[in-house]
Amino acid sequence: MSDLASILAQAAERGRQQGLPYSGALTPTEAQAVREQQPGAVLVDVRSAAEWQFVGVVPDALRIELRTYPGMQPNPNFIAQLSAAVPPETTVLFMCRSGARSDEAARLAQAAGYERAYNVLEGFEGDKDEHGHRGTVSGWKAHDLPWQQG
Repeated sequence: MSDLASILAQAAERGRQQGLPYSGALTPTEAQAVREQQPGAVLVDVRSAAEWQFVGVVPDALRIELRTYPGMQPNPNFIAQLSAAVPPETTVLFMCRSGARSDEAARLAQAAGYERAYNVLEGFEGDKDEHGHRGTVSGWKAHDLPWQQG
């Protein structure tokens, strides 16, 4: 894996190419490398509590629901909960199931003053395979990164 500066530069370039308002977009393996190479970087899992319990979690990830199951209603306290747990100068990596909610979370964080907010592309489970199963073709689990059953 590349050094931290190269990883963050590549993530920033992806962000520029995609017109993202936050710092950039990381692949799952890059996100894990940032966690390993940058002391204090925080991975925030924004999936629902049901997903954490039944699908699995990344060890040591901070868990703050962006939307609540059932109904996927927005968590009105998301930014307050993030602010209570993570200072705004922290490098924050947001992850969800497939990368959509984490994009929303990174946008909200950036708007709230988090200048080093990143989206983890592919999310925890990624896209469905030919059998309709997630976690086999893309995402954190498919890249064989650390995770455990909820």
